[in-house]
Amino acid sequence: MTVGSPIARALQLIHACHLGLEEPIIDVSGASSRIMDVLLAEGYRDVTVMDRSEAGYLDLLGRCAGQRERVTILNQDVTGFHPRRRYALWHDTGLFQQLAYPEERRRYVETLEESLRPGGHLVIGTFGPEGPEEYEGQPVHRYSSTTLPLELGTQFELAEHSLGVYHTARGQHQQYLHCRFFRRAPASVA
Repeated sequence: MTVGSPIARALQLIHACHLGLEEPIIDVSGASSRIMDVLLAEGYRDVTVMDRSEAGYLDLLGRCAGQRERVTILNQDVTGFHPRRRYALWHDTGLFQQLAYPEERRRYVETLEESLRPGGHLVIGTFGPEGPEEYEGQPVHRYSSTTLPLELGTQFELAEHSLGVYHTARGQHQQYLHCRFFRRAPASVA
C-alpha cells in the first residue's frame, strides 16, 4: 500500500487524536521532520521540537522565526531528556528506529513515560518489517504492529496502525510502519 508521504500519514494520525490547538505537543524527530511547520501553520500554539545536533537545532530556530511564542526548540538527546511538564502528544518519525542498543531504547521509553501524560497520545513512525536495514550507513531496527508495542511496554495501547511504501527523493522505496498509541494511566500500587 502506498499513501502520500510519511508526513501526510503522521498528520492523519495526529488529527485522529482530536487535540485542541492549545494542547502541548512534542516532536522528537528533529529538524528532518516537517511536522512542526505544518502544526504551526494549522494554528497549534504549544509545540516543542527536539534535535540533538547543533545544525538541526539552528535549522529549527531559523524555521520558527517569528513564531517563538508558539514553539520551543530544544538542543538535546531524547534519551537524556527530563521534561519540566507533560505533553498531550509525543510525535516521532524515524528516531526510535535508530536507537541501536537496548539500553538506549529503554531510556527512550522511560523518557516517553515521564513526558507523556496519562491519556495522552503517541504517534510514531518507523521502518516496517520489510523496510531498510540501515539508514545513512547505520543499522536500524524494523518494527511490526506486534513488535513495536512489545518494545514500548504495557502503558501504551495500540489504537491504529498502517504500513505504507513511500518513494524517497533518491528514488528508493521504503516501507514504514505508522502507529497511534494511547497512554494508559500507570497501574496504582496497592
